[in-house]
Amino acid sequence: MDTQERNTTPYPNIPAVLESDSREFRDTGVPSTVAVAGHPIHPILVQFPIAFLVGAAITDVVFWFLKDSFWALASFWLIVGGICGGLLAAATGLMDFFRIERVRKRTAGWAHMILNIAALTLTAINLYIRWNHPISAIIPWGIILSILVSTLLGISGWYGGELVYRHKISVIGNGNPNYP
Repeated sequence: MDTQERNTTPYPNIPAVLESDSREFRDTGVPSTVAVAGHPIHPILVQFPIAFLVGAAITDVVFWFLKDSFWALASFWLIVGGICGGLLAAATGLMDFFRIERVRKRTAGWAHMILNIAALTLTAINLYIRWNHPISAIIPWGIILSILVSTLLGISGWYGGELVYRHKISVIGNGNPNYP
């Protein structure tokens, strides 16, 4: 059966976990409103904060096992880098969220934004509790917050993928930013 004849996902026997519109499979997609030479900036900026914040969870676990202050300080600086980079990525993501109506009409758009705001908020709390005591603050709250943030980022990344691959947002195309 041709994709254009269906009202579901083009992949057989794989139900859409989120809303799906068959028109989006034929649509060329909507470009990002924050781009350089047509290339969206948000996906470029998210790489380092994700790596830093997941790395902070890993270095927290290593500190828990080894009790070496090097790992505690590494976590602290990874969190600093993660929150700085995360704020830049959030700024570009929010610009697309507010400028592209199609994003706001999707559960994935709202989930992606809310989970990322939650992750940045928890990261700020994690940084705050470590600010004067980067070593003693890790166990138990620092490690709990770091693992929670990593989990939220993983779920949020899945929703971000839904926006790009299922709903064709921030791709090269000339589709309608409001409707597929």
